[in-house]
Amino acid sequence: MRVVKEVPHTQFKITIFSWNEKYIIKIEIGQFEQVYKINHMDVAGLDDVVERIDKEFLEETMQRFISMRSSFSDAFKRKNLVK
Repeated sequence: MRVVKEVPHTQFKITIFSWNEKYIIKIEIGQFEQVYKINHMDVAGLDDVVERIDKEFLEETMQRFISMRSSFSDAFKRKNLVK
């Protein structure tokens, strides 16, 4: 797997990899990450992949991160209640 692009962003670390005929978009914030895989044949190239990482997509990504954090926090709270 090799890094083909890092997309600058103020909140997220966005890295695009190429591996096994797929582009892999990894978006990170803090301890959480989301990964999306796109077949090379489904896009016109790396620039096409980058164009798909638009404002609306990143807003939805942030909502998923918030949900992930909530689920993770709730799991710890449940565990602490069991003790």
